[in-house]
Amino acid sequence: MIQTIDMREPVPSRFNVARYCLAENARRRPKAIALTVVGDEHEQRWTHGELDLKVRRLAAGFRSLGLPPGSRVMIRMGNEANAALCYFAAIAAGHVALLASSQITFEEADFLLRDCSAGILVLGRAFENEGHNAPGVAVLRGADLDRLAEFDPIADYADTSAESPAYLVYTSGTTSRPKGVLHAQRAAWGRRPMHAHWMGLEPSDVVLHAGAINWTYTLGVGIVDPLAKGASAILYNGRPDPAIWPRLVARYNATIFAAVPGVYRQILKYGAPESCDLSSLRHCLSAGAALAPSLYEEWRARTGTELFEAFGMSEISTFVSSGPTVPVRPGSPGRPQPGRRVAVLPREGGTEPLRPGETGLLAVHRSEPGLMLRYWNRPAEEAAALRGDWFVSADLVAFDDDGYVWHHGRNDEIMNAQGYRVSPAEVEHCLMRCEGVLDAAVAERMGRGETIIKAFVVMRDGAAASDGAIIGHCRQHLAAYKCPRVVAFLDALPRNRNGKLDRARLPQ
Repeated sequence: MIQTIDMREPVPSRFNVARYCLAENARRRPKAIALTVVGDEHEQRWTHGELDLKVRRLAAGFRSLGLPPGSRVMIRMGNEANAALCYFAAIAAGHVALLASSQITFEEADFLLRDCSAGILVLGRAFENEGHNAPGVAVLRGADLDRLAEFDPIADYADTSAESPAYLVYTSGTTSRPKGVLHAQRAAWGRRPMHAHWMGLEPSDVVLHAGAINWTYTLGVGIVDPLAKGASAILYNGRPDPAIWPRLVARYNATIFAAVPGVYRQILKYGAPESCDLSSLRHCLSAGAALAPSLYEEWRARTGTELFEAFGMSEISTFVSSGPTVPVRPGSPGRPQPGRRVAVLPREGGTEPLRPGETGLLAVHRSEPGLMLRYWNRPAEEAAALRGDWFVSADLVAFDDDGYVWHHGRNDEIMNAQGYRVSPAEVEHCLMRCEGVLDAAVAERMGRGETIIKAFVVMRDGAAASDGAIIGHCRQHLAAYKCPRVVAFLDALPRNRNGKLDRARLPQ
C-alpha cells in the first residue's frame, strides 16, 4: 500500500534556499517583522527588508574570503540572531551551511569540522575562546563577523540549481561517530506540503519555537517555514524556564507554538499555562518524539488549544502529520501529507509495499524533493538505506485502513532521548574510555515521564564503581543529551554465543 496524493508543483530548476525565504518578502513586506530573538534582558528584531540586506552583506563578506562555491561553512553558536544570519548568508554566497549543536563538546565539534572539511568556522559568543586548529580553515569570531557584515551587499543570491548542495546536518548513525546528511536547495521547496497540512501556516502567523536553531525541527519549522511564507519567527535564548513559553506566547501574540513533548510536559507541570493569556494561539505543534495520548488530552483540556503531532527524519524532515486537514488520532502521528509518496516495505527486503495492518519499514520515494542528496562520506550506510526507488528508514510502522501511521519501534538500535536521536555505539565508545571500565552498554529507559539513557557498566577488578565519575567522564566528551542519566553496575553484560551484546536482555 502506497499513501500518496499528488498535489506538488514541480521544483523550479534554478533554486536557492536563501532567496526563497528572503528576497520575495523583502520586496512585498519589507517593514513587517521577520525574526525576533529574545533573551532575559534583550531583544533583537529584524524586518524582512533588514534581514534580506544583512544576509546579502554577510554573503559578500563570505565571498571575500576567496573560497570556491560549495565550501562548507560550520556555524557553532547558540540561539543567536547571527546563527540564522550566517546560515542564510552561507547559502546566499553559494556555500554549504552547517549549523552545529551548541550542546556538543569541543571534541565533538572538532570531529564535525574535520569530517565536513569546512573552509569557514564561525564561533558564537560562548565559543570564541575555542582553539580549533584545522589547516586551511578561516576561523571567524565576533569582530571578524562584524567586519564581514559591513561589505556592500551582493546584488543577488547565488544562482544555484535545485540539486545544488545547500546545507549539512549531522545525526546519529549506527557507528560510533555522527554522520552528515547533505541536503539540496530543493529541500526547502519539499517542505511545502507541511505548511497547510501540519502547521496550517499563513503569512499573518507568529511562530514561536522552543528548540535550538541548529536542530532540524527548529531550523525548519521555527525559521525556514515562517520566512518562506512571509510570517514572523521568534527564538528564545535566555535562561531555561518552563514558565517562559506561556509568557512569550502572551507577550508576542504567538499564533503557533512548536516544541517537543517534553517541553509540553514541563509547561503543564511547572509553567502554569492557565495564568497566561493564550488566546492568540490557533494551535500547537509537536515533533521529535512520540506524543503520549495522555499528554495530548491534558494539554487540550488545560489550554484549550489543539496540538498537532508530526513524524519526520533528518533525511527528509516532517512528512507524516495530523493538522488542520487531518483529524488527530491520539497515539498516531497522523497520515502522510498530500504530495508525499510513502510506503511500508518488508523488513527482509523487496519493494512491494505491505498491506494495511502489516508492520514493516517506513519508506519514502526517492522522487521526494525534500529527500537528502546523500550521506556525507558514508557510502555504505547510504547504500543500505536505498532499495530500488525507495529510501528506507529503520522505523517499524503499519498503516491502518484510514492511512494513519502507527509506530512500532526501530529496526536498529538508535535511541531517542529527550527528542534527540542518539547512537548507542557512540555513547558506549565513550564509556569504554573511562578509567576502570571493562565493559559497557546503554539503552533507553523511562525516567520521570521522559525517555533517558541508562548505562550498564562492568568495572575492572579492583576499580571503584562510581556513577558520578562515569557520568562526569561522559559530560567531558559528549553533548549533554547523549550522556547517561543513570548508571547500573553489573558483573557481566548479557551476550549471545558469538559474544555479541544482547541489548534486549539488559535489566529493565
